[in-house]
Amino acid sequence: AGTVLPSGAQIGLGVRTAAIYRISEQGSLQPTENRFDLAIRGNGYFQVQLPTGETAYTRDGTFGLSPEGVIVTAEGFPVAPGIVVPANARDVTINANGEVFAALDGQVAPQNVGQLQLAIFPNEGGLEAIGDNLLLATPASGQPQVGAPGAPGYGNVLQGYVETSNVNIVQEVTNLITAQRAYEMNSRVITAADEMLSTLSRMR
Repeated sequence: AGTVLPSGAQIGLGVRTAAIYRISEQGSLQPTENRFDLAIRGNGYFQVQLPTGETAYTRDGTFGLSPEGVIVTAEGFPVAPGIVVPANARDVTINANGEVFAALDGQVAPQNVGQLQLAIFPNEGGLEAIGDNLLLATPASGQPQVGAPGAPGYGNVLQGYVETSNVNIVQEVTNLITAQRAYEMNSRVITAADEMLSTLSRMR
C-alpha cells in the first residue's frame, strides 16, 4: 500500500541453502593389483580429454589401456597428454614424477613413452562436478596451472594405488546421532510447552 512499517519487519528472508562445497582433503590410499591404477599424494588433478573437446579433471586414477594402447579412464576417455604404450611392452612402470616407462622385448633399458601432467587451481571449490568423478574448470575455480608431478605445489603419483573416499565414517555417524538427539530434545521441549499451554487454556 506504499506505507512504511514502523517495526521494519521483512517477510520472506528465511533459511535457504547458500552453497554446496566439496571437502578436498587427501583420501586414504588403497593398493590394487592393476599397474595402471594411479593415485595422487598431495595436490593436483589428472587431465582427461572429453569427446566434446573439453578438458575435465579428476583424482580418480582407475585407468587402463584402450585398444590403441592409450592410457584411458574407466569410461574410455584419454588421459592427457595422450600417452601411448607400445603393443610389445611387457611391463609398464610409472614413477612418482609421472614418467611412464615401457619395458620392450629386446631392449635392456626401459623406454620413456611420456609423462603425465597434473593441474592445480586457485580455488578447487569452484570446480563444476559433471558426474563420474569428473570436474570442469569455471570462472570461480580459476584457470588450471599445469605442471609435472613432484614439482613445488604438485603432488606425487603412486602406481598401483587408488585414492578412496576422504569421508570419516565414524565422525559422520557421530554427527548424525548428535543432530538426531538435538532434534528429539527440541521436539520434547515443544511438546512440553504445548501441554502447558493446553493445561492453562482449560483452567477456569
